[in-house]
Amino acid sequence: MQILMLGINYWPEEFGIAPFTTGRCEYLASRGHQVTICTGFPYYPRWRIADEYRGRTMAREVRGGVTILRSWLYVPRRVTSLKRILHEGSFIAASLLRAMRQRKPDVLFVTSPPLGLSVAAIVLGRLWRVPYVFHVADLQPDTAVDLGMLKRGKLVRALYGLERIAYRDAALVSTLTPAMRQRIVSKGIVPEKVVLFRDWTDPPLFDIPLQGGGEEFRDSLGLRDRLMVVHAGNMGVKQGLDIVLEAAQRSRAMEDIIYLLVGDGATRPALEARAAALNLSNLKFLPVQRREAFHELLAATDIALITQQRVVADIVFPPKTMTLLAAGRPIVASLKQSSEVARAGTVVAPEDPDALLKAIMALRHDPSARARCAQNGREYAGRLWNGERILPEIERHLLRTVQNGRVSRHSSRPRTYYQSQPHEQASREAAEQ
Repeated sequence: MQILMLGINYWPEEFGIAPFTTGRCEYLASRGHQVTICTGFPYYPRWRIADEYRGRTMAREVRGGVTILRSWLYVPRRVTSLKRILHEGSFIAASLLRAMRQRKPDVLFVTSPPLGLSVAAIVLGRLWRVPYVFHVADLQPDTAVDLGMLKRGKLVRALYGLERIAYRDAALVSTLTPAMRQRIVSKGIVPEKVVLFRDWTDPPLFDIPLQGGGEEFRDSLGLRDRLMVVHAGNMGVKQGLDIVLEAAQRSRAMEDIIYLLVGDGATRPALEARAAALNLSNLKFLPVQRREAFHELLAATDIALITQQRVVADIVFPPKTMTLLAAGRPIVASLKQSSEVARAGTVVAPEDPDALLKAIMALRHDPSARARCAQNGREYAGRLWNGERILPEIERHLLRTVQNGRVSRHSSRPRTYYQSQPHEQASREAAEQ
């Protein structure tokens, strides 16, 4: 197959969507397919274009057998709703123009967010008369409305209208979890057209010691004898990280506990300012860690935190869940019980600092419970998020999509991907629940 991918995040970014887009591309290339990705210059999670790419408008690279076509995009220093729209719009326009200069592929694979990238998919799909797969890693309009980032009105109606068209025109719609799949189906999309393309775990995570690791990392921070409670990842609105500051404030007299917020994001400056105002000496901020140091951080972590605001718990799946479980870290998750994360780890009500602190205290006093959580989480991750099973399944979906696309061009009516085998899809999903 000749596959043209469109996605705003890619290698060398190490967090969020980028590692999985990169992994899909490089796996398909390793299978002998010709893979090209139209992407932007790396900027996430620091929201600053990497120094080696600054001042450039385009770049062409080859890595892992994949041709990488980068285009300029606007990256704001401070993210607001309007600036995010401009940021995404600049990439959508640039990537569409870049893609139109490429050879006609057999299939398009488009990763959302941004939702607006579906415009490029629709235009290119109709221009070339090829099918496109629309991979939904975040239900963007729902998230923006639920978080109050956008108010209901003409813009929101336009976004939902675009979402409907994107789903309707796609040969296949894929997403990460059963809950997200059900939300898409509830929008009027036939169930047979919506499938699971799960993310997967990084194999070296399974080599991190379940106990007794990370001593050098602890020593570098002077934390050898303290219980490390860690949130690592993006610091954005939907994470609702104020709850960690409130838990730290409530437990400031417990000198054996230290809270670490590791990473970057739009809300980090406000969080740092509030922590300073509260004089939280038991909470530290650390920058984004490179891969080796991040693994050392994980090995040193006694309790890992996952937090989300209540309104987004069913429509956003934090990739850090897979990472933490594969690394064997005991988790306290502050989110809805109905979230996929609730299948493993200790789950407490979202936006409830007292409940969060109570769960932390329970694990603090019970090392054997932490050990059980670590072992169970690692086993769960190995069963559900196994790249050796997931990536070949994605390839099979794409091959069948291309085949059905060829058939539809010679038939009187278009065929959706699973029109001929709905029972196969239904039985597979039932087995994965």
